[in-house]
Amino acid sequence: MSGQCRKIFLCGLIVMLAGLIFSSSALAVNPWKFPPLPPPWEYGNVLINRISTKDGVKPVGFSHWSHRLHYTCRVCHSELGFNMVANTTKITEEKNLKGQYCGACHNGKIAFASAPLTCARCHSGTISTGKTAMTALRCLPKTKYGNKIDWSYALYVGLIHPKSSLTKDYKPVTYNKKITIESAWAGTPPAIFPHDVHNDWLDCSSCHPDIFSIKKNATKHFAMKYILKGKFCGYCHLKVAFPLDDCKRCHPKMKG
Repeated sequence: MSGQCRKIFLCGLIVMLAGLIFSSSALAVNPWKFPPLPPPWEYGNVLINRISTKDGVKPVGFSHWSHRLHYTCRVCHSELGFNMVANTTKITEEKNLKGQYCGACHNGKIAFASAPLTCARCHSGTISTGKTAMTALRCLPKTKYGNKIDWSYALYVGLIHPKSSLTKDYKPVTYNKKITIESAWAGTPPAIFPHDVHNDWLDCSSCHPDIFSIKKNATKHFAMKYILKGKFCGYCHLKVAFPLDDCKRCHPKMKG
């Protein structure tokens, strides 16, 4: 091989290696396709429309963040029987008026009651309301994603005081073990799961046994591609709890 050919070969090899390094680095930064995030005041909002449109009324726009100021997740999802998947709970106006579901609080004593003059407050037909009201939360700790509020830290330092139950005899769970979850993706550091932070908002039954096996390393198909489809952590960390875009919240040793 002549000197000129050798130079051309080496230059080509360098360009190829640089391309491989660049593509590997780009892949390591974000190999996953996360769903687009809505504006902060819409993140976590749900349009409840199981039967509303069929009954000739506007769907209900439900704001998780506005309710989170007053109650933890377990109040609705454990005590009141709301499913974790939207539009699968058989809520009806009749049941609400009997004190079930929304009616457990919206009875005129705890929160405003269902009445002809208040219907539109829930049956708005949109999830876009609340931008103005959210400005009142500007004093809470900030994050980069979702509502851009660190709700768990706000709870920890006592800036918010959501109730964990509608009953007086409720005793919170104190289990605080942290679990290290090794990643199957090369170059990705382990995820750290803190039980105590989740127990501040949920019950053990929220995750076990339907979403995660109670036995260590026994949950099958626990991988990022399934989480992005709404499985496992994706039940909450895609639309309500802080989104998966905030990688270092779960993988604290992740760089970049």
